[in-house]
Amino acid sequence: MLVIDASVALSAALTRDGFDRIEQLDLVAPPLMWSEVVSTLREHAWRGDISPGQATASLAALMTAPVRKRAPRRLHAEAWRIAEELGWAKTYDAEYVALARLLGCRLLTRDERLRRGAARVIESIGPSDV
Repeated sequence: MLVIDASVALSAALTRDGFDRIEQLDLVAPPLMWSEVVSTLREHAWRGDISPGQATASLAALMTAPVRKRAPRRLHAEAWRIAEELGWAKTYDAEYVALARLLGCRLLTRDERLRRGAARVIESIGPSDV
């Protein structure tokens, strides 16, 4: 099992076969991931970075992605503790780290800053590691 963050999900959603390449990994994410990716897709479409057709296809790929939502009761409290422990002002990234910690699994991210910070708390990997 791997927790994926929004950076991985966004990249997969924007690529025709993006989720196909990682679906065998038993993927999970906190509910926040979908909101972050939908918001970013909308922003890309609004800016004209992607076409309306690509935005629609990417949104559909995200909504049918082989990723299970996981929201343990302690998720937000654990994210708060992790943000405090790592000196982060916000808990967004900490939710991914918290979920990985609570589930005893690794975090898959494309975000090097998150990966470096999370290394003090959990094991994280990048796409080239899978």
